[in-house]
This record gives sequence, structure tokens and C-alpha cells, in this order.
Amino acid sequence: MVDGEQQNQIPPPGPPAGGPPAGPPPQYAAVPTAPAVAPMPGPPPMPAIDRVQAAWRHRVETDYIFDYWTALGWTVLTLGIYGYYVFYQLVRRMRDHNARRVELFTATLAFAWEEAGRRGLQEELTPSFQRAEAHMVTLRRMMGDFRDPGIWLVLAIVARGIIEIVAFVLLDQDLVKHDYCEVGVEYELSLIFGSFGQMVPAPDQARVKGENNYAGRIVATVFSCGIYLFWWYYDQMNDPNRHFQTNWYQEDALVAAMQALR
Repeated sequence: MVDGEQQNQIPPPGPPAGGPPAGPPPQYAAVPTAPAVAPMPGPPPMPAIDRVQAAWRHRVETDYIFDYWTALGWTVLTLGIYGYYVFYQLVRRMRDHNARRVELFTATLAFAWEEAGRRGLQEELTPSFQRAEAHMVTLRRMMGDFRDPGIWLVLAIVARGIIEIVAFVLLDQDLVKHDYCEVGVEYELSLIFGSFGQMVPAPDQARVKGENNYAGRIVATVFSCGIYLFWWYYDQMNDPNRHFQTNWYQEDALVAAMQALR
């Protein structure tokens, strides 16, 4: 393992710079007036709790868990062809996982805002919703990053080795930023649901990994004639594996709390 990788220790997330804006978060507030034109008929919107449960069930499709030695064995047996599938899945699963988590958090916050309204707690809990939304802005912005797995796969076929290194740097940066923001949202949700009498465990803030020592890893890959890339693949599989499994524990607690309040 290349030296120099750090472990971030972060405090409980606070409000955005300049303090929270006045008033409730607009995305949770009720629309005060009816539209001037009647909407077209269509299916009613899905309740927030149903959206959460749909995103929760969808994780079996998005959160792909790798077994490194199985992947390596198939790659050797297929003379490297299976490695393209592995690379495709590495990019695809992080993109889809982030999109799923954005939907789950958005629906959970909407449910919690409605519940706070029923309990007369919206004014008291507005700072927590605002801090959570500040992290959600970053998570939503990440959905627009260039992470199309099909295009990355084509690039890898054309320039194998170089593209993997570029993708691994970006994916590691994505994981660090994504997990930092998730911890911020989960922390606020634990406070919000605690005010409803439902104990949702606060996230372990020490779980947010530091960025890899990218320069050191690139040098190690070059001077080992690519052999170090096998270790880098191992980390790219197992770091997200652990991240997903930690998320599942938190999601299960959230879904249980929402069902208890339903």
C-alpha cells in the first residue's frame, strides 16, 4: 500500500457559510396558491414513504458488491476480457448508487417535513432541514458529472491502463465527497427523527475515508509495469463495498422509523 493516505475526521456538519437562510426550505414548504391553469389529469404523486421504500428495494440493483478474487479469476480465465466488465461495473455502480441515495434522502426529508408539520415542529427543525439540504445540493450536482459507464468503457478499450487510472482517481474523489455529504444528511436525519421519538442511529463520522495518494499510486503503477494496478482495483472494489454495506444499515433504520410513524 502506498504511504500518505489520510483519514478525515469531521465534526458534526454545521450550517452553510453565512448562516442558514431565513424561512423554511422551499422544497419542503407547501405551495401557498393554486395554479392559474388546472393541471392535466394523471396519476397522483407517489407518497414520500413509498418513494423511500422503492429506493430502499432498488439497492439490490444499484449497489453491486464485488468479490475481488472471483473477478480476478474470471479476468485471467478470459484473457482480460472480463476485466472490461469489471471496469464498467465500477463506474456504473457509483453513478447509480448516488442517484438512488439522492432519491431516498429527498423523499425521506419530504416525509420528515410533513411529519414535523403534523407535530408543529417545522419552525424548530428548520435549521436541521437547511443543513441537510446544503449537503443535498452537492449530491445532486454530482449526478451531472461525466460518469456514463458505456463511454468510459469505450475509452478504456481504446486506451487501457491510462483510462483506468483517470477513472480510479475520479471514483475515489467521488466516494470521499459523496460519503462526507451523506454523513451530513444522516446526522441531521438522526436529529429530526429523534424529535419524533424514533431513534435513528447517528452516522460514524470517522467512516469518511481520506483521498488516496494519487501521485504515489500512479508512480507505483508505472514503476511496477502495471502490477500495482491490481492492488488499486482491489481498493476500488472493496472501499465502495464497505460504503454500501454501511449505508444499508442506516437505510434499514430509517425505513423502520418511517413505518413506525406511518
